[in-house]
Amino acid sequence: MKGTVLYGPRDVRWEDVSEPRIEQPTDAILRLPATCICGSDLWPYRGLMPIPAPAPMGHEYCGYVEETGPEVRHIRPGQFVVGSFATSDNTCPHCRYGYHSSCVRREFMSRAQAPWLRVPLADGTLVPLPEAPPPEMIPSLLACSDVLGTGWFAADAAQVRPGGTVVVVGDGAVGLLGVLSARQMGAERIILMSRHEARQKLGREFGATDIVAARGDEGVAQVKELTHGVGADSVLECVGTQEAMMQAIRCARPGGHVSFVGVPHEVRLDGTELFFSHVHLHGGPAPVRRYLPMLMELVLEGRIQPGKVFDLELPLSAVAEGYRAMDERRAIKVLLRP
Repeated sequence: MKGTVLYGPRDVRWEDVSEPRIEQPTDAILRLPATCICGSDLWPYRGLMPIPAPAPMGHEYCGYVEETGPEVRHIRPGQFVVGSFATSDNTCPHCRYGYHSSCVRREFMSRAQAPWLRVPLADGTLVPLPEAPPPEMIPSLLACSDVLGTGWFAADAAQVRPGGTVVVVGDGAVGLLGVLSARQMGAERIILMSRHEARQKLGREFGATDIVAARGDEGVAQVKELTHGVGADSVLECVGTQEAMMQAIRCARPGGHVSFVGVPHEVRLDGTELFFSHVHLHGGPAPVRRYLPMLMELVLEGRIQPGKVFDLELPLSAVAEGYRAMDERRAIKVLLRP
């Protein structure tokens, strides 16, 4: 079998890798009809997250169950399933509190940019559909595996409420789906901070009411102007940089809620500024498994189409071009087919 391996900065290869097999009795093997590249994959691709050795890539997935281990009870061969980028047993105390991505048996998935995938803790990690979906729904179901679930967590953690004002910092797939999530939760005003026309257009389609192209202090000033000097009730930080985090905190009103779901890189907070800002902060790796059944139902009912974030489709063998396209911002998110 061939799969995607990152050797170093901007060195992605499509090469022979070992085929997945049942290693633990709680495993399942999936056949993937589609996979994709995540914005977080760009951190190691750009050399901003060092890797000690060649690393198999890919953590977003959905597909058909081909084989299960002897202790798997609820997932069966032939089912179409969606799983999270973080495995979970769905029974530990952290899972019961809704924080599956901190499960005591958690593993972070990799190796999903390939035609086949081994999923540990299959019963707790995977959510089956009643029947196989039509092909046109697969991209939207794939989005549930990470970027939609993360966008939804961003809105949930920022306490988005009906009638509220929301700011979204970041116009990648997670930020755009944060806009969609905030709209589904009933936000009245959604301000997307974006400099890119194609992303602004999709953001408006997902529910953004205003666009702010400026960044930093200028961007904060424009948000304050739009909110009559008050600031936003909820701010979603979907990037992971120092500038984005400070921009998010400064856009929130006193007593407002700021979520942070972008993987942080060299983010440092000033304690005094945070103290006097009076904002609530909540974030981390999204507990996607908490939301999967509900998000999949929204997709199956046709109420949302998160798969629209995929604006470039390539064969898996062209995965290196997919990374280049996202790195150069020629694509929001790349869908890969075997």
